[in-house]
Amino acid sequence: MEDLLSADGRASEYVDQAIALVMTYAPKVLLAIITLIVGMWLINRFVKVLDSKLGKKDPTLNKFLCGLLSAVLKVLLLISVASMVGIATTSFIAIIGAAGLAVGLALQGSLGNFAGGVLILIFKPFKVGDVIEAQGFLGSVREISILYTIVDTFDNRRVVIPNGELSNASLINMSVYETRRCDMSFGIGYDDDIDKAKAICKRLIEEDERALKDPVPLIVVGGLGDSSVDLTVRAWTKAGDLWPFYWDMQERVKKAFDAEGISIPFPQRDVHMYKTE
Repeated sequence: MEDLLSADGRASEYVDQAIALVMTYAPKVLLAIITLIVGMWLINRFVKVLDSKLGKKDPTLNKFLCGLLSAVLKVLLLISVASMVGIATTSFIAIIGAAGLAVGLALQGSLGNFAGGVLILIFKPFKVGDVIEAQGFLGSVREISILYTIVDTFDNRRVVIPNGELSNASLINMSVYETRRCDMSFGIGYDDDIDKAKAICKRLIEEDERALKDPVPLIVVGGLGDSSVDLTVRAWTKAGDLWPFYWDMQERVKKAFDAEGISIPFPQRDVHMYKTE
């Protein structure tokens, strides 16, 4: 009988402790959950508004800053929620620091990409919308995020390049200057009139409105090949007209040379045969 009374007493004591714990921590937990939900909504809302505002002024900085700010605010929110529940903030920060160190050691490549993204934003070797050639890919920069840069190639492929590789390797930015030089080479036969061929190239360039008058186009003999005299032709165009101008010139020069009797020789080799007894 005494054992039953003792067991009932302990059970009643446990129930009272449980009720006391619930009464103590239930409002804190409920308030923490509400704070977490409202905080996440406010952070997402704030980042979205910042994205829309900043995207109009600086699309290059936009995605990077929004992603970084969102991560920082969410970490601060979690620390605040933990302190509301009763978890010691100093201990929580120490745990986060230790976890961050472990994650940092495991993700050294990602940290390198993050640092590369910061360097890209500071020194701005390229920005969103620029045409670059990097890591073997040529295309337009679509987005610069915290860890990666997204490039859309001209044949509709999307390339994701780590920022660490972009910040530590050479790249070509084709959108820095408004004008570009178009380099072309045309071969003519050794028996053909060089001056006539140069005059044809000059006329075709002058007839094309995409070719700029300044700097003056250059037309010279660039080399004497095994089978041809190679004319080097250099003309300046606006950056967007470079390739259309280049392709049109290839066709127009070929047709003009054919009409004027200028040959474009095939590779040939002289073979001498000696008869020996």
